[in-house]
Amino acid sequence: MNKNLIFSLTIVIFLLSSIPSVYSQEPEPPKIPEPSPEPKPIKVPEPEPIREPFPEESDTAKIQRLTEENTKLKEENFNLQVQIVELNDIIENLQAITMEQIKVILELVNQLRETIFEMVNNPNIDL
Repeated sequence: MNKNLIFSLTIVIFLLSSIPSVYSQEPEPPKIPEPSPEPKPIKVPEPEPIREPFPEESDTAKIQRLTEENTKLKEENFNLQVQIVELNDIIENLQAITMEQIKVILELVNQLRETIFEMVNNPNIDL
């Protein structure tokens, strides 16, 4: 029995000595993922420099050109104003003609109505 006791104690001691070693091991830290490569930034295209509209023109030439353009615009403006006045006159004339036509149509309607009432009131038709 002595042998059995010694044997069982040896096994228990061996088991007890192996258990703390399992728990005493530190767990491995989680693996750090490898960083993905950063994308290259998209370069903004450089805008083309703005060119002068009339690069070789001097100040006096610019003033002269602008004065001529201004004169042309004034003439166009005057012509448009004349056309507007003419169109307004035409519109007024058309309105007057339309009113006269409406008056004539109303007179014809009245004459037709009188003629119909006369025929209804005088059933005797002389042929």
